[in-house]
Amino acid sequence: MLRVLFLSLTFILLSQSVFAQKGTVRGNVYDKDTGEPIIYGNVILEGTTYGNNTDLDGFFSLSGIPAGDYTLMATYLGYDTVQVQITIKDGGLRYERINLTESSFDLGIVNVSAKREQARSDVQVSKLTVTAAQIKSLPSTGGEADIAQYLSVLPGIVFTGDQGGQLYIRGGSPVQNKILLDGMTIYNPFHSIGFFSVFETETIKNVDVLTGGFDAEYGGRISAVVDITTKEGDKNNFGGIVSANPFQGKVLLEGPIKKYNPETGSSASFLFTGKHSYIDQTSSSLYSYATTDATGTLPFNFTDIYGKLSLSGGNGSKVSIFGLNYRDRVNFQNIADLDWTSSGGGVNFTLIPAGSNLTVDGVVAFSNYDVTLDEGDGRPRSSGIGGFNAGLNFTSFGSKSQIKYGFEVNGFNTDFRFVNFLDASIQQESFTTEISTYFKYKMKIGKLIIEPSIRLQYYASLPELSPEPRIGLKYNANDRLRFKLAGGLYSQNLISTVNETDVVNLFVGFLSGPEESILQPGEEFATTDTKLQTSRHAVVGVEIDITDKIELNVEPYFKDFTQIVNINRNKLESTDPDFAAETGEAYGIDFLLNYNTPDLLLWFTYSYGFVNRNDGFEEYPTIFDRRHNFNSLVTYKFGESRSWEASARWNFGTGFPFTLTQGFYSFFDFQDGITTDIVEGNPEIGTLFSADRNDGRLPDYHRLDLSVKKTFTFTDRARLEATVSVTNAYDRDNIFFFDRISSERVDQLPILPSVGLAFHF
Repeated sequence: MLRVLFLSLTFILLSQSVFAQKGTVRGNVYDKDTGEPIIYGNVILEGTTYGNNTDLDGFFSLSGIPAGDYTLMATYLGYDTVQVQITIKDGGLRYERINLTESSFDLGIVNVSAKREQARSDVQVSKLTVTAAQIKSLPSTGGEADIAQYLSVLPGIVFTGDQGGQLYIRGGSPVQNKILLDGMTIYNPFHSIGFFSVFETETIKNVDVLTGGFDAEYGGRISAVVDITTKEGDKNNFGGIVSANPFQGKVLLEGPIKKYNPETGSSASFLFTGKHSYIDQTSSSLYSYATTDATGTLPFNFTDIYGKLSLSGGNGSKVSIFGLNYRDRVNFQNIADLDWTSSGGGVNFTLIPAGSNLTVDGVVAFSNYDVTLDEGDGRPRSSGIGGFNAGLNFTSFGSKSQIKYGFEVNGFNTDFRFVNFLDASIQQESFTTEISTYFKYKMKIGKLIIEPSIRLQYYASLPELSPEPRIGLKYNANDRLRFKLAGGLYSQNLISTVNETDVVNLFVGFLSGPEESILQPGEEFATTDTKLQTSRHAVVGVEIDITDKIELNVEPYFKDFTQIVNINRNKLESTDPDFAAETGEAYGIDFLLNYNTPDLLLWFTYSYGFVNRNDGFEEYPTIFDRRHNFNSLVTYKFGESRSWEASARWNFGTGFPFTLTQGFYSFFDFQDGITTDIVEGNPEIGTLFSADRNDGRLPDYHRLDLSVKKTFTFTDRARLEATVSVTNAYDRDNIFFFDRISSERVDQLPILPSVGLAFHF
């Protein structure tokens, strides 16, 4: 480990000295009127090969430039081109702030062109970038677009249900997927009614969904990463949104504390949003047919609050302070009462030092998540996890290369209490610390982009060190054809209380990796040598720009889960291990075809995949092993000024596996001791399952969602959006699960029409 760190540091110092022999120009590109960053814009030195794209903050850096006079040019579709005369000196470092003015060109194709340019310059294997505009292109369930609805449209992602369902990404269970909000870890991002997440769509700046093969910048999870960045508040005008529909109401407020100054680049702004559901109140009159609950209501209730304060300096440096509080409640009368809360806050920042070619960014955040579940069986469950995460990243830019390195510290405590069906208690209270460092090097060699990286992850409580080398490659065969591959090693310490044999998972608790013994797969008493959960990824792919408007992406993938740790739910004695290990694998191929114009969006995805687990006794498909999954999305804008928007989404998926029932038997629990009446008493009913786990398949799933939106514009800043939507438009009876004892089928939600109003000011 010391040798790797020494070589990395030596390489960094050598590269810094090479860059310093020539000059560097860097800066930020903003919208002159709003102060918003221009994302993925083009910045070049006219008449040279020096050029780059701006990032999410509008930042660019051009290094290794020979001394001389140049014309720096910034371009972006829909904006007037700006040219700046600059002088580069040997070893000089120059900062330029560029303000672009919106032109009369149509902005509808901006995102398409910008993303295509980014695809040519970044590896981007198994990486899908999502914006708020894309999320809002979906038919709005309940009149409100949400990222929870959009994620399930992406290839390789499966969502298991409308009520208490979970999100699975290329064979990884929810705990194996890291969810980040402005750098803070979010432990449960989805509400019990699966249409909605804790995130507010209007606050989203960018979402990176990394479904596999991600580089060493991310760690602590063995399957996938969803990295969400929120926007800053409006830097020039006070405004907001007020909306209401049968499911929920929300308010968003934003505005300047100090207005954006185009000359200095400084500003201060705020953003606040809150939403509250009242579907438990409205459903009794609007959707009473949608539930079998005795109250005739959909018993879901949630409240989400998020706030952010952003300060920007004149040289592109900025700092944001944010805080959140989320709550979810679901009460199925006489069945289950669940309550969870999530809260936290933090600071993230970007520093652009005046005398160094480095940029520095980081985050310090604190969060807490508590959940309780009472099913009326005398075995209540509770779980809590709280702690901090802090990270610091350094980036250095060369003319054809980029170096990024940093470190991260995570500390969290868990408190979990659970009693299994055999009345064996499983409890854990622990505090653990994770320390990691990473190094990533990106280089362009002709048409080839190579990105090797390594992460060293140390788990103090175990204690174990996990070296995790990773690699990413892209070859630009020509302007329209690109080949790519990625792979690496991954580990994590966090364990979920959700068992992958459960059909309905309302209770999502967390534990740190066990310090005690773990039962080996297939062994009754033998324990494993390592307590970490580990995996290996391999992904290849091809990107084809069929035309300027049509893109095709194809990615075969393989994930080898070399160790997965679960709660030992078959624990009989207090001396038995609380945890058991198993292995698994996920493999398949994902297709994404999209057509995008200012008026029409066509989006088609198809995933063919297998997800298996092996507990040492048998290999079996998981309950989220969906063999075929197809999504189609059509969004069309029409009318004067495109004030009308119609959207349709159709999803088809083959049935999930389940274990067949062989029969039933009766038994007495002898709670009354020897006085138990076994002749005339009423025995309990037990189920005899098939010898092969998950050997059956539920029926196929398919659903059509529709929506039509009309925008009424009053002024430049005031408009009203009226949305009519229908979820499950042809009222398909999609099975959720089958109650074996009562022989009752429980379906997912039926047809749900809705009307929503949103006023923007």
